[in-house]
Amino acid sequence: MSVSSHLEELKRKHESLDHQVEELQRSPGVDDLEIAALKKQKLKLKEEIERLSH
Repeated sequence: MSVSSHLEELKRKHESLDHQVEELQRSPGVDDLEIAALKKQKLKLKEEIERLSH
């Protein structure tokens, strides 16, 4: 897998997690730990995207 295709895949995963977090935050009675875990995954992906971009 080339770096650019890997970057695109990471960006898609990041965007998907972003949508999941938004949906969960709108839902009543959602587990805050689940949201925090998803946000942590998002951050790791963002850091990896930035690392590969430079």
